[in-house]
Amino acid sequence: MDVLFNPRSIAVVGASATEGKLGNDVVKNLLESEFEGRIYPVNPRGGEILGLKTYRRVSEIGGRLDVAVIVIPAKYVLSVVEECGNKGVKALVVITAGFKEMGHEGQEAEKELIAIAEKHGMIVLGPNCLGIINTHSPYNASFAAGTPEKGTIAFASQSGALMTGILDWSLMEKIGFSKFVSLGNKAQLDEADFVEAFGRDPNTTFILLYIESVMNGRKFMEACRKVTPNKPVFVVKGGVSAAGARAASSHTGSLAGSDTAYSVAFRQCGVMRADSMAELFDVANVFDDCNLPKGNRVAIVTNAGGPGILTTDACEENGLQMAQFSQATIEELRKGLPPAASVYNPVDALGTAQPEDYAVSLEAVFNDENVDSVLVLLTPQAMTKETRTAQILVEARRKYPGKPLLAVFMGGNAMTYPRIVLNEGGVPVFDFPGRAVNALAELYRYLVLRDSLREESPPDFKVDKKRVERIIKSVREDDRQVLLGSEAHEMAEAYGIPVARIKLATSAQEAKEIAAQLGFPVVLKIASPDIIHKTDIGGIQVGLDDEEEVENAFLEILDNVRTHMPRAVIYGVDVQEMAEKGKELIIGCSQDIQFGPLLMFGAGGIYVNFLKDVSFRLAPMTRKDAAELITETKMGTLLKGVRGEEPSDIEAIEDTILRISKLVTDFEEIVELDINPAFAYERGKGISAVDVKITI
Repeated sequence: MDVLFNPRSIAVVGASATEGKLGNDVVKNLLESEFEGRIYPVNPRGGEILGLKTYRRVSEIGGRLDVAVIVIPAKYVLSVVEECGNKGVKALVVITAGFKEMGHEGQEAEKELIAIAEKHGMIVLGPNCLGIINTHSPYNASFAAGTPEKGTIAFASQSGALMTGILDWSLMEKIGFSKFVSLGNKAQLDEADFVEAFGRDPNTTFILLYIESVMNGRKFMEACRKVTPNKPVFVVKGGVSAAGARAASSHTGSLAGSDTAYSVAFRQCGVMRADSMAELFDVANVFDDCNLPKGNRVAIVTNAGGPGILTTDACEENGLQMAQFSQATIEELRKGLPPAASVYNPVDALGTAQPEDYAVSLEAVFNDENVDSVLVLLTPQAMTKETRTAQILVEARRKYPGKPLLAVFMGGNAMTYPRIVLNEGGVPVFDFPGRAVNALAELYRYLVLRDSLREESPPDFKVDKKRVERIIKSVREDDRQVLLGSEAHEMAEAYGIPVARIKLATSAQEAKEIAAQLGFPVVLKIASPDIIHKTDIGGIQVGLDDEEEVENAFLEILDNVRTHMPRAVIYGVDVQEMAEKGKELIIGCSQDIQFGPLLMFGAGGIYVNFLKDVSFRLAPMTRKDAAELITETKMGTLLKGVRGEEPSDIEAIEDTILRISKLVTDFEEIVELDINPAFAYERGKGISAVDVKITI
């Protein structure tokens, strides 16, 4: 990756002397970014482009060639890639579109492109991308309209157009960037590769991503786990809605997994998620200028009561606390501010507040050990000196760099120049309190998230893998995907998951014998891979107390099934011990297309789809993951015991979740697993999985 970010020589294949063409823009950007290496324009016509000697073919270039930027029609790309490989090029930036995003034919061409590149040991950015910018090298190998200022934020985007929008915004807001990367179709290099590269980059302290999908969910999570303890990673995810996912697919050929899986993955690997580009801009602004706070205690200084109240409300809603000033701070404020001013938090210096009043207030609150960060509000009133107040804030920021300082300068034309003063002075400035508070809250959230990312391995259990392998083999030989109830329970039991005992009966007599072995009362369930909702067709009977009831139930169940689903394949009837009632839970798992096994926990029973009291984690899980999975639900609160109830056996529930996590991690063949209900009993009495469904 180093040669891609720091090349000594670059060829632009498809360079053009015609202004407005992409090949012209790329060469122009390389020149204007003051790239110190050699630039080789390549065009069949030869001659000269922007004062540079132009070569007809890549093979004509003498000496070393590190990077080739390809800006030619798609039909010529493969032959040029081969030529670059023969020349010894190390990295390709393929700006050309017309590959995977265009359908099957383009997808095949993209595969061939990568095959040729890998044959020659070349790495590939793109195709269908805007290019790449390194402000510290410096070089701009893109067709973006300009180069960002040098800074410490790295940005990688699956959308080139979004990248240019952020670039333009950064120039206006005086935000500096270290790297700008357009990912395009991600045929080879993807977001995970760049997260790792940014993590190693000494010029990068903060990472921004816009993605519509990830190419390899596990690879992405692993890369982020390495980086996020040291550098914040913020993501905006496109393609959240069904329509958005379809648009993402046609945009870059993305195949998006579920948005739930993305949110869970981000959380488990320490990635912060922004809901909009506006929020991403705000966060970039704050992380670029501010150190992390030591805690969530905020001081507010204002010249207007209403905005102060709104900001206080926003702090509470975002998990920030209003700092409790020390008596010394209160006395200092009382001594320095007008008598009518409020010296408690929020500090209201009144509508007549002068820059000196802000200086006194900032001196006092910054020196208070109970304050972790400061928010300053200013509204334009008759006596307000906006520009001088902005300068006071810049001076305070330089004097107290250890605590974040954010400004909210509310208004229009009167605030234009003061905002410029603040931006240039390194003080993040906002139009309204809500956005400022949200951005400040993200600083604190990252602090908490970073500290929670301690290394912990999933627990190991003694399990019977061969038993599970035999069950899977038997089901496949039977040309089925859905396990019978007895098979599903046996598979769970092989991994130490506590299940209600169950056996398959093929006759009424056998059902009676099994019931006698298990002990009454028992439950009978139809055993058929074709019947999912057994209750709806009379395929279940519960509370059977003797052999006569078992025999009658067996025959009645078969009769019901043959009446309602005459074509269903019937293997017999499952006879199951009737478990003692407990709190009803659901524990399930499905395979996400990008991230693998996604586990779910929550309130179970027949109302599961109505209550929707569930939480999710990706396997493999740690004990901390399992504990959080439970506590995030309302059911988790009930399990602790309410209104005098004994607490449930939460440790046994955690253990069951972790065993399911290991099962679905060990056997990727398991497409779906659903335990509903599982009965949770009082502490020390465990848990019982009553109904287990598994699909492979």
